[in-house]
This record gives sequence, structure tokens and C-alpha cells, in this order.
Amino acid sequence: MPGAKIAIRNLYKIFGPRDREMVARVKGGTGKRDLLENHAHVLGLQDINVDMQPGEITVIMGLSGSGKSTLIRHLNRLIEPSAGEVLVDGQDVLKLGPAELQKLRRKTMSMVFQKFALLPHRTVAQNAAMPLFVQGAPEGMRVREAEKWLQRVGLGGYGDRYPSQLSGGMQQRVGIARALAANTDIMLMDEAFSALDPLIRTDMQDLLLELQRELHKTIVFITHDLDEALKLADHLVILNDGAVVQQGDPQHILLNPADPYIEDFVSDINRARVLRVRSIATPVQAARFDGEVEADANLESLIATSDGDTARIYRVRDNGEIIGQVDMKDLVKALVPSVRTEKGEK
Repeated sequence: MPGAKIAIRNLYKIFGPRDREMVARVKGGTGKRDLLENHAHVLGLQDINVDMQPGEITVIMGLSGSGKSTLIRHLNRLIEPSAGEVLVDGQDVLKLGPAELQKLRRKTMSMVFQKFALLPHRTVAQNAAMPLFVQGAPEGMRVREAEKWLQRVGLGGYGDRYPSQLSGGMQQRVGIARALAANTDIMLMDEAFSALDPLIRTDMQDLLLELQRELHKTIVFITHDLDEALKLADHLVILNDGAVVQQGDPQHILLNPADPYIEDFVSDINRARVLRVRSIATPVQAARFDGEVEADANLESLIATSDGDTARIYRVRDNGEIIGQVDMKDLVKALVPSVRTEKGEK
């Protein structure tokens, strides 16, 4: 898609000494198991094509071993590809020399890690200011920016403490402040909240969405948790065995799973809590309505509004404009997961 902040094209990663030779075999039909058993190479990524739009959160998810962490590490070339392109603002990252690559990592992309990766011998403020220290910024600027972003993530007044004096959730807030202090257009977040307790994890998700509404970063977020993915994603990419199984609007994927793998992923989701009214809205046809509902309200709230009455019809409003209607009968259908036949038909 034109205008993508990050465009991944025909990306392959095969682990082993003859990876480029093995790409040709994979393109010829050699599967992951055959590649390992008969050629002693591991298929990491297979023909990945994804566009990541500016100012959006792209969530890449899949089970352990699906290739999601391998993929995100290609964006800043922590891992070298076997074939393909990674374009950032139209420039192929894979063709950058050492100096250009270093500049990309310092000025264009910042990263938030699962294990926080804070320096234990440096204060919270010094950790938050680390990207600016690496960039050679003056000390006064480092102090101001660190304090600003620590304040923004709810850690104002903690700058003189050390990481060991903070809880896990607070340490991850420092990690986010550090990434924001780098002032990069792109933030890479690899399982950033996976090590946190559920309640703290929810708080961090809310914080990220709050910051995103203000800052409009291009965020690439890795997770294995579908609830987290559906909450955060503007664009959802689901991997299995190193290949993209389905990608697109998360609401559309939930309502239209592409294959049994995706169906298994979404089968246990609380659809009423996750699905938004806009996802089941249809053009206005009714002559009479029982009220109005916001497009981004979840179906759970609409069920409460209607008292479970399936005969009701509501106008759907988005930013003050009527964009359609929602029939409670359609809501009931949306709550029932679609099941594919043995031939793959719904």
C-alpha cells in the first residue's frame, strides 16, 4: 500500500549455513519439517508481506515458534534476512551500511523489551535518558527529556531511584519512557507486557493507548495473547510456522477467520466484550429506531442498553455523524463463532 511507514516484501529467514540456497528449495515447495529433517536448516520466516501504516499499531501475534520475534528483529536488522526487503520510508534497511544502520537504530526506531533491559547501576532518570546519552545530547536536555517522559508515564519523582527499587510494572514504564525519550517515529515492542501480572498488564495497555492517541507513533507490537492483540491493534498480523496466515482489521478477522488455525485462536474470546458496534453496522434502512449507540462501543454495552431485547434497532453514531444501524438480531449472530466445513466453507 502506498504511504506505508514500514513495508515488508517477500521476506524469508532460514537458519543455517546455506540459507540462500534453501530459500530456493522453500519456494519450490519444501516444507518446514522436510527442511529440518533432510537439510538441517530451520525455516524461520516464509514470504512475509506486510504494510505498516504511519501512526498505527501493528500487532504481530502467534504461538511460540511462529516467527513473530524473528520478524520484528528484521526491522532494525538485529537479524539478517535470507531474502526479501524491509522498507522504512521507502528505504531498504537491508542495504544500509554500518553507519546508516546505526543512525536508523538511534534516530528512527526505539525498542521496548520484555525483560525491561534497564541498567541496574544507573538511576531511573539516567535509564530514561540513555538514548539521548548515546545520541550525544547535552546533559541539560537529557535531564529535561527524561523528567518529561517519566512524568508522562506516571513516574514523576522517581528519577533518583534505581531499577531494583521499582516493581515490574514501574520498570516497564521506565522502558517506555526511555523509548519515548529517543523521539523516534517507530517503536518496536517485543512481548513488552508479557512478564507483568494481569492487572498491571492491563494498566500498561491502557497507558500505551493513551500515549498513542497523543503521539501517533508507528508501533510494532509482538504478543502471543489474542485479548491484548485485539485491544491494541489497528492492523493485526497472525503468524503460524513463519508464514502469515491472516492479516487485516482485527474486528474483521474475528468475524471472518481465514482457516481452522485462526478459528482455534478466536474460539475462546469473549466476543461481546471485544467486538465493536461498527463491525456489525449496516446501512440505515429502518424507519424507526430505539435509540443511538456509539460506533466504538462494544457489543456487551449494547446488550445492556437493549436489556437483551433482540427486536430493537439502533442508529450508529461516529463523531457526531450517523454512519449506519445495528439490528440486535445481527448482534446475536455475531456472538456465534463461524464454523468452517471440512471443505473449508463457512
